Amino acid sequence: MTRVLVTGATGYIGGRLVPQLLEAGHDVRCMTRVSSRLDLDPWRDQVEVVQGDVLDRDSLEKALDGCDVAYYLVHSMGSAADFEEADRTGARNFQSAADAVGLGRIIYLGGLGEDDTELSSHLDSRHEVGRLLAAGTTPVTEVRAAVIIGSGSVSFEMLRYLTEVLPAMTTPKWVRSSCQPIAIRDVLRILLALLERPASEDQVVEIGGPDVLSYQDMMQTYAEVAGLRKRLIVPVPVLSPGLSSLWIGLVTPLPTGVARPLVDSLKHDVVVKDGRVMAELVADPLTFRESVELALARYVDGEVVTRWSDAGSSPALPIPSDPEWAGGSVKIDRQEVATTASAEDVFWAVSRIGGEVGYYTFNWAWAVRGWLDLLFGGIGLRRGRRHPERLHEGESLDFWRVNVIDPPNRLLLLAEMKLPGQAFLEWVIDEGDETTTLVQTAYFAPRGLLGRMYWYALLPFHMAIFGPMARKIVEAARTRNKAGLSSAGDGTIG
Repeated sequence: MTRVLVTGATGYIGGRLVPQLLEAGHDVRCMTRVSSRLDLDPWRDQVEVVQGDVLDRDSLEKALDGCDVAYYLVHSMGSAADFEEADRTGARNFQSAADAVGLGRIIYLGGLGEDDTELSSHLDSRHEVGRLLAAGTTPVTEVRAAVIIGSGSVSFEMLRYLTEVLPAMTTPKWVRSSCQPIAIRDVLRILLALLERPASEDQVVEIGGPDVLSYQDMMQTYAEVAGLRKRLIVPVPVLSPGLSSLWIGLVTPLPTGVARPLVDSLKHDVVVKDGRVMAELVADPLTFRESVELALARYVDGEVVTRWSDAGSSPALPIPSDPEWAGGSVKIDRQEVATTASAEDVFWAVSRIGGEVGYYTFNWAWAVRGWLDLLFGGIGLRRGRRHPERLHEGESLDFWRVNVIDPPNRLLLLAEMKLPGQAFLEWVIDEGDETTTLVQTAYFAPRGLLGRMYWYALLPFHMAIFGPMARKIVEAARTRNKAGLSSAGDGTIG
């Protein structure tokens, strides 16, 4: 048994790696900036959780102390104005702390690409992090991967939406660059197998699936697997990375800030040059087609375990009770409805909001709000939900983020759409002896005159939407209570 620290445990890779490590019998410690975001994970009671941040040198020594191996699975792309500098600082801090506590080894997941070529800022930063981690005395195994294919991965979401939304497209030349995609299942198998492979010195391990494809090939294969017609793809030389990322930001759930470094990276051929170690670790990697089939099956089953968008960029999300709200002008819409349904049934109805279910009333108006958000550079409603009924603190939900979840008592959503201020939507459920009370509150802290004009301009819509929303949530809870329904699911990876 190895004592392992997993950084980025609330992220896409970390959230899937932890249960695999536990199943293999390892002693796992998870490092996260907000420990409550792990409270609802099914494996929470089997791990030790410590609060830490790679940008806070002091917290790292406490997190690393007593561990044999640490997985470095954090990066700042899309969440920092200067992600290269943030990643640089984090890597230096982690290397210094690892040396100070005598850590046995660091396993780092980076990006594929040749060191002696001119790389994009994203890939160059990934490689620089590997070099900085290896600058100390702690041995580092740097795992380099290209496109990771799995339900909820950032690369798969971009591929999925581009292919499904656009039956015909003009594309930049990067759609013909060579890439070696790899299934998330194989990435996890490799990260796990590396623990059994001795490493007393630094090494780079290149990993990829059995197929070398262009992005154009991947889109056509996705279309076949998804039952879509063959896509008409016409590469043109005039679309710059900037224009490409703006277009991707319009038709996919990826914000432009995330899309830009990804597009820059796709300009390069990213294929495995030395696959000897990978061949020793995984003898039968999944093909690209198999990876897509598994990923799509998870969406159909509603069992997407983790998503790229669920790793929040803020170390401590605000809540309406924070001090800065107390002295501000906070606008409130409060609705209260009593019901004979149980608190569990009311919370179930509340937890289904967004995604395919929608917002219980005037869904067309919410759709219009989503399109307006896209028009002004926001994320719109395209992120949807990870699961049709279950929520997890910190995960994204349409243009909201789950700020606080306390079943069956409270759900607080933080708005991430473009707004002249800050907004929350909260449900508090109080179960009495005979009735259950649902209190629904919309909070808005306006920013300047524009924020106040925005709130008052929407008051007629609030009156038409929020009251019926609360009543229909309660009605859905009563219907479930009469039917005696319950929800279930598992945590299959794909």
